This record gives sequence, C-alpha cells and structure tokens, in this order.
Amino acid sequence: MARRIDVTGTGGVRLAAWEFGDPPKNDPAAQDAPGTGDGHGGRAGTDGSPGVLLLHGLMGRASHWAPTARWLSGRYRAVALDQRGHGRSDKPPQGAFTRDAYVDDAEAALEQLGLAPAVLIGHAMGALTAWQLAARRPDLVRGLIICDMRASALGAASQREWAQWFAAWPLPFATLADVRRWFGEDDPWVERPNPSRGEFYAEVMAESPDGWRPVFDPEQMLRSRETWVYDAHWEELAQVRCPTLVVRGLDGELGRAEAQEMVRVLPRGQYAEVADAGHLVHYDQPEAWRAAIEPFLDSLGDD
Repeated sequence: MARRIDVTGTGGVRLAAWEFGDPPKNDPAAQDAPGTGDGHGGRAGTDGSPGVLLLHGLMGRASHWAPTARWLSGRYRAVALDQRGHGRSDKPPQGAFTRDAYVDDAEAALEQLGLAPAVLIGHAMGALTAWQLAARRPDLVRGLIICDMRASALGAASQREWAQWFAAWPLPFATLADVRRWFGEDDPWVERPNPSRGEFYAEVMAESPDGWRPVFDPEQMLRSRETWVYDAHWEELAQVRCPTLVVRGLDGELGRAEAQEMVRVLPRGQYAEVADAGHLVHYDQPEAWRAAIEPFLDSLGDD
C-alpha cells in the first residue's frame, strides 16, 4: 500500500511524497491525516522513528524506491519523493529546473514531513541533490548515501549524447512489452540484455490515446541535466559533514577510482560496491544493495 502526502516545493510546485511501508498500528496520524491530498492517507508529523528521505534519479520516480522503503519501514519513517517534473509531482511548463530548485524542494520535504534530522538516500541526480542539501543544511541531515553519481563534470558532449538519445526513442510505444524490450534489449545504449532496465523504464510510462509515453517531458529532463553536467561538484562534497556512504555498481557510471576519490574528499566518507549491478544499483540487485547499505545504517544508530 502506498500513501501519498503532498508537499509544497519552491515556487509553489506541488510535490508528491510517498510512504510504501505499513505505518505503526499505534500511530493515529497514519489514518487519513488531513491535508495529505488526493484522499491518500499519510503522516503529517512523525511517530518518533528516525526519518529517511529517498530521492530518485533523472527520469525516475518515487516508486523505484518502493522495495527499499518497505525494507526500511520496520526501523525508519521512510518517505520517497517524486521530484519536480517527475512521477505525480507538478511539471510546470515554465517552472524552474535548476539545482537550487531541486535542493530547495528536498529541504521543504524534510521540514514539512517532519523527517529531520534525516538520512538522505539518493540515486544519480537525487544523490547530487542530497549532498548539496547536506552541505547547505547540515542540521537537517544526519547521514547520507550516494548511489552511483559522479562528482566530476561530464561536459557538453555528454549533454549532446543525451539529447540524441531522447530523439531516438521510438515513441509512442504500442505496448508496455515494447517498452521493456526496447530499453532492456534494443536501445543502442544497452551493451547486453538487461531486463531490470526494461522494467525500470516501463515504470515511468503512462498510456496515452496513441500508445505509451513517458510521464515526464524529455525537454524538462534535459533542462534539469544541463544545470549540473558542465560543473564539477567536489567542493560541495567536501562540505558534507555527516557520515556518508558512496555506493557504486560494478558496471555503473561511477568508476572505482572516482568513487574512492569521493570517499577521500568527504570528511566522513565510506565506500561500498555492488557486483553484477549497473547504474540502477538498487533496481538491478536489490538484495545486494540492502546488504551494502545496512552496516552503514547500523553505524548511525536510531537516535
């Protein structure tokens, strides 16, 4: 069961936050709390459990975190956020898709949901948002997990490649099976068949009158991406004071040397890697992902 809680982001953008685990039975606030929006139950406050905020990557959505959130829910109040332009959150045509906007939204979510001081868990773009927020507001963040996100600049060539990739999508897809097959096998970016990648992208498609299309606007995704690809983010990483775990998939986009340099730059950095996983670490290998982050979470305690 998923419970939705509406959060107001910067500029008044409505954001959808989601709890995927069963709330404690003795938590009266879990019963259709007022103000949660769309008739979904949610907790407007906190039941005293430590808070976790999960941030998906570019093109992702909160539901990609559902297995992790359910696993965490026995110990934490784990909330996954559909970031602006993604999932069920607003996608304002003229809205801001800057780094500041994404970080401000995450800050607003922590405060409005009563999660702080929280553990932030971010994948790719969501990881960058998480460490930028941790650097800016150390009072809100007690631990940080960075999943497969580089700190180095990616450059103009990378942005051009992404624009070309979006243009190559054979939209609309006739069926979800076609989505799974293209992203899991036929996409030129796929080096070998990857069913989990196909499932990942099937989860961000919605049926329209002419077939299946992404729930996001690819142009907004490119606008979001261009706000970080030209810059390196080492300085912000060095400003993160809380314990931080850098996790990479063995076949992901974050190389081992760069990941270990990130750990060195972080004042309290730790390192973990997941075998047989690509960029979608938590989606490719959910059990190994949980095994990789559990010791780090244990080290933070529950206070």
